[in-house]
Amino acid sequence: MRKWGLLTAALDPADRRPLYLQLSNAIAEDIRKGRLKPGDPLPGTRVLSQQLRIHRNTVIAGYQELVAQGLASTRRGGGTFVAMPTVLPLAASPHAGARERPPTYDVPSPIRPVPMTPPDPGGPLSLVRAIPDVRLLPAEALSQAFRRAIFRHGRKLLGYGDPRGHPMLRQGLATMLSHARGIPTSRDDIVVTRGSQQALYLIAQALLSPGDVIAVEDLGNPLVWRALRLPGTELEPVPVDENGLDVSALEALLARRKLRAVYVTPHHQFPTNAVMSAERRRKLAALARKHRFAIIEDDYDHEFHYEGQPVAPIAAGPGAENVLYVGTLSKVLAPGLRVGFVLAPPEVRERLVTLRTVNDMQGDTAVECAVAELFEDGELVRHVRRMGQIYARRRDALAEALHGSLRDVLSFRVPEGGMALWTRVAEGIDIPAWERACEALGVLFRGAGMFDFAERPRPYLRLGFTYHDESELREAVSRMARGFGAVRKVRRAR
Repeated sequence: MRKWGLLTAALDPADRRPLYLQLSNAIAEDIRKGRLKPGDPLPGTRVLSQQLRIHRNTVIAGYQELVAQGLASTRRGGGTFVAMPTVLPLAASPHAGARERPPTYDVPSPIRPVPMTPPDPGGPLSLVRAIPDVRLLPAEALSQAFRRAIFRHGRKLLGYGDPRGHPMLRQGLATMLSHARGIPTSRDDIVVTRGSQQALYLIAQALLSPGDVIAVEDLGNPLVWRALRLPGTELEPVPVDENGLDVSALEALLARRKLRAVYVTPHHQFPTNAVMSAERRRKLAALARKHRFAIIEDDYDHEFHYEGQPVAPIAAGPGAENVLYVGTLSKVLAPGLRVGFVLAPPEVRERLVTLRTVNDMQGDTAVECAVAELFEDGELVRHVRRMGQIYARRRDALAEALHGSLRDVLSFRVPEGGMALWTRVAEGIDIPAWERACEALGVLFRGAGMFDFAERPRPYLRLGFTYHDESELREAVSRMARGFGAVRKVRRAR
């Protein structure tokens, strides 16, 4: 390390960066930290080259880099100086860059932050959320699909695209919906979005107005509730049971309130995994026709049904004209790819596209085209089948481990599909204390109060099984059992 004056120029011949960049970066750092002030002269290039024992041309190149960045300037007659700021502050602030005073304009009430804590691959074992295991992503196939997409479509993918989504992807989705889910559709009926959450946000903005009343499932998804509330709507909770949304309770609600829409997850109810019976589906569609409300059907994990045939979506049956059907490929591939879609009637679809254009202009055209390539060569279908087999084994491994270690604590039915187990906690157990004890042991889970519309404690746990492999799941349950033992020991001591 070679020093000059106030500068600490970390010039390391072993550093892969050129010496002139090392020099310019060191001087720039001293300028940003205030050790060099605007107008201060920099040493002559000959003098500095001798002091640092580097070639004079290296110093000249370093100074030129500072001038190019606007951090230094040269003057007629010679010399290089620290540049004067181009914008002068009106008054000196004791804390540069800090905004200490609130704005004088009116700001709406703070929005309560959404707790989003993605699992750390090197951190605790997390059963909190049912998300895909990105280790299973067909990375090589996806990489090849990207290369093919760029080779075939070139600059079209890197410019502005269709706000409805790439036509190849919409065609692949239309084929999938028609063949695998029984929903007759074409690519023109589909709008691609950045995941299902954006799809729900756009639906809320396109369909809902202040004062509208929306029925939602209780228990349910608080992130969806937030999206549906944003236009100034009122949400009405409707209970769920082992057959999904209680349609009789919904009918009672309709007798006293006019509904604009009903949000429902009929295939695997979130969070309980209940499958809505065919009778309730038909009744819900009939009520939508009679009372003129929309059904927002969120089929977020349709592909993950391990035994028997998955039930047909409401959008595939009578009354489909009232259904806005939402799906996602993020749970099939990886959350970071953010590929969702909406199937909507033309009148709503036009509004969705307009809002998408204003909000996001378009999706990630390159990603959409690459995923379309996976559709085209059959890799996506093969991947879904592989994932289904792997997740079924993980479901069984978690269920077996829970039966073996926590049989007296958790009771549950092994679901035919989904990405999590819905378990009932035995009476008298302090769930928050159990959570804390397990967190100290490196395993995370949360009680069901987070899914309750009124945020009341509920004696249930939702344990995701898709993010970890079988050995990791068995270890997670072992730690849960140790944590429970510690809580029980403390309770007995009292």
